[in-house]
Amino acid sequence: MKTIKGPAIFLAQFLKDSPPYHDLESISGWAASLGYKGIQIPTWDRRIFDLEQASQSKGYCEDYKGKLKEKGLEVVELASYLQGQVMAIHPAYELLFQPFYPKGLDDPGRLEWASEQLRQTILASAYFGTENISVLSGGLAWPYIYPWPQRSKGLVDEAFGELARRWLPLFDRGKEYGITFGFELHPGSDLYDGATFLRFLDKVSHHPAACITYDASHFLLQQMDYVEFIRIFHDRIKAFHVKDAEFITNGLTGVYGGYHDWVNRAGRFRSPGDGQVDFKKIFTELTTRRYEGWAILEWECCVKSPEQGAKEGALFIASHIIEATQYVFDDFASSPTDHGMNKQILGLDR
Repeated sequence: MKTIKGPAIFLAQFLKDSPPYHDLESISGWAASLGYKGIQIPTWDRRIFDLEQASQSKGYCEDYKGKLKEKGLEVVELASYLQGQVMAIHPAYELLFQPFYPKGLDDPGRLEWASEQLRQTILASAYFGTENISVLSGGLAWPYIYPWPQRSKGLVDEAFGELARRWLPLFDRGKEYGITFGFELHPGSDLYDGATFLRFLDKVSHHPAACITYDASHFLLQQMDYVEFIRIFHDRIKAFHVKDAEFITNGLTGVYGGYHDWVNRAGRFRSPGDGQVDFKKIFTELTTRRYEGWAILEWECCVKSPEQGAKEGALFIASHIIEATQYVFDDFASSPTDHGMNKQILGLDR
């Protein structure tokens, strides 16, 4: 078994235009002061990262790592969630997702822009020595998640075939560099649960670069068995977000949320330890399944401040990491291997 690395922190939700959250020097010092040992970098935020330069200059990446090492931190991985979402956008969502991509791009233009961003992330990851890129898949079929009106025959299959066509060249490129794409299975994208991930895997011929960034909070809100999910997909899990959630039933809303904002939904995200996710089971299952990556705080809470969430999150993760045993607890009572004795015990020597 392996001991999970951590605690690490995903910086996207903490970046602001005011100290100490406005540049790499300040926010990395802040993260280190809270006890974090690694950071997951949002590649789209130029306040702390220049993706184009990182893809072209090993020196830039080495210097970046050096600055973090001085503070006792290391780069866990590069995250390109927004660019991944832009890989496939249904026309109904073009305006709402506009902040994710340059203005004036049509669907082919968005695909080329997002693909180039992800190609750059592959090169930058190779320079950093990281092995996974966390992404969202984008979505063409998402508006039709509920089968009313009845979906036309082959609609979902067509959408997943197109999604596979768009991602396969990136999988092949990633494989050349030994880098995977960890899809965070996220509502709003076509890959949002185990069934949709399996459908996608079939379309991409189970490509080894198609992997998972595990986040149980999304599964709890869908009322899935998030521990069983690990047992099914453990060989594809390459990153792990520690984010909590709760689902509180009432007589007005359920999984669909009644168009409420996050505070008033039956299902909502919480800071680690404040929700209903059983992290003891998750850390145990990932440890026994030999997960070799990091436990990364992703803070999304509609009640608690990000500052308190980050401070508590480092301690929460550290307290849940299991120092994987290298011994069997009853070895003291073990018997020596003896083929002859085994045959005798089983009555096979007569």
